[in-house]
Amino acid sequence: MAHFVYLLRCADGTLYTGYSTDVLRRLATHNAGKGAKYTRSRLPASLLASWEYPTKGEALSAEYRLRHRSRAAKLAAAERSEAP
Repeated sequence: MAHFVYLLRCADGTLYTGYSTDVLRRLATHNAGKGAKYTRSRLPASLLASWEYPTKGEALSAEYRLRHRSRAAKLAAAERSEAP
């Protein structure tokens, strides 16, 4: 099973970082208003980038690293498809 870290841009311009095993399904969940509390009031959300990892542990570690980066660093990583 593949594990993903993804980066969303919300309607208000903010960024959201998450983990999923199915990014498109998770994006649909967010946009249905049933995702994270953070995204519910900032819909619609669009996918900026996603990165695949072989294990859940590696994906969660990458999510943690990405969450602690600056906005500029997150956008740069998404633009270059650079793994967090």
